Amino acid sequence: MTRAILAIDQGTTNSKAVLVSPEGSILSRGSAAVGIEHPKPGWVEQDPLRIWASVQEAIAQCLANGPAVEILGVAISNQRESVTVWDAVSGAPLGPVVSWQCRRTSAVCAELIEAGHAPRVQDLTGLPIDPMFPGPKMKWLLDRVQEGVDARVGTIDSWLIHCLTDGKVHGCDASNAARSQLFDLNRQEWSDELCTLFGVPRACLPEVHDSASVFGVTRGVAGLRDGTPIAAAIGDSHAALFGHGAFRPGDGKVTFGTGSSIMTTLPGFIAPQGGITTTIAWSINGTPTYAFEGNILVSAAALPWMVEMLGLEDVQALTDLAATAEPGGPGFVPAFVGLGAPHWHAEARALFCGITFNTSRAQMARSVTDSIAFQAHDVFAVMSSQSPAPLGRLFADGGPSKNTFLMQCVSDTLNHPLIQCDAPEASAIGAAYLAGLSLGVWSGLDDIAALPRHDNELHPRPGDAAARLAVWRDAIQRSTLETSSFKRE
Repeated sequence: MTRAILAIDQGTTNSKAVLVSPEGSILSRGSAAVGIEHPKPGWVEQDPLRIWASVQEAIAQCLANGPAVEILGVAISNQRESVTVWDAVSGAPLGPVVSWQCRRTSAVCAELIEAGHAPRVQDLTGLPIDPMFPGPKMKWLLDRVQEGVDARVGTIDSWLIHCLTDGKVHGCDASNAARSQLFDLNRQEWSDELCTLFGVPRACLPEVHDSASVFGVTRGVAGLRDGTPIAAAIGDSHAALFGHGAFRPGDGKVTFGTGSSIMTTLPGFIAPQGGITTTIAWSINGTPTYAFEGNILVSAAALPWMVEMLGLEDVQALTDLAATAEPGGPGFVPAFVGLGAPHWHAEARALFCGITFNTSRAQMARSVTDSIAFQAHDVFAVMSSQSPAPLGRLFADGGPSKNTFLMQCVSDTLNHPLIQCDAPEASAIGAAYLAGLSLGVWSGLDDIAALPRHDNELHPRPGDAAARLAVWRDAIQRSTLETSSFKRE
């Protein structure tokens, strides 16, 4: 019987399950949608039970669509910085999943910054104080738990490990812990100092494991035999980086999706500056690999929004229209929920600027597609200035990476080659590779790097990128202007 690893990729808008063979090929796929709610302006949340149900649906579909296989183990990649809380005894959720996109803790973060805590937090965690990160969101959730209830709090990998093991294991991996703002990157442990600062009891937090590690075994999961090892867990962006084989310092990737994540591997820990972060990319055999990262809050999510605004059929029609645009045109900043890296401005909002009577629909479309490339450029420029190693191979993944027009715009704007990857399940594949290391399917990174990949390298072309960037910089400045007469709750 064919052997395979079942990889779960739990994302913001859907959950996927794929079967990955020891040869690195995908044998079967399944997916299920996940709802998302916006109960107040800037608030974004999900139902933890719906997330678990969607994972089960994706697994069932994947197993039904594929060949009969012996499942060696389960791997998890997950949306990061989203957190939830549940009852340690009953296992029942005690609140929503507060999404990575949610800005409900903006006021708390502003108070912490005003009190002067930002430099110390960044020194310990590699992260700025911003509503995207879980520390304040965990506190918000725990404050709403009834007194006396034994609560567990965690990122989505923790929630899925809890569900897969029928509540027997409260664990997470080092990459997810590194995004919590409660984890000391140098000491590789939860920080009592940070837990006190953010008001999160350490006892509520999961046990931290290597990304390639057996967290526990399955129990009561339809389609899986009880006792199947959960052999890897890792944040989705980290998993994609691993899946591309970006093991050399300076190698990196851009994941395009609802938002975007740009990561480049480092030879060791480096305190970040200029609006990017340092994180644990993955941890194997007790040894972390570090990476620079820039998190863009809204990237390709702006495309379907603009499709609707212009009354077009789909995103392909939007990019086809954008490709016909004459030079010039307005600037557009997709700051629908603020700006992430490298600007980190929670109160910024989306805007067009520079619209005239001569502005065409094509130019409006191009300004939106360009915003994806410009945000990547801003992060990439900061990384280039701080990286001790020259930035090398840059991989592109995620659904929008299949659009060659968009990816060529990114390469042109970065003035750097971009490897367009035929790997829509890059995060799931990376998680599967880590599970394979845990289970002995592959003996080391060289085996994984040698697995076949199907890539298309794009090279930057001469053009008007500099002029477009000037319009972008003006638009960014306008979107981040603070006025005393315009405040948002």
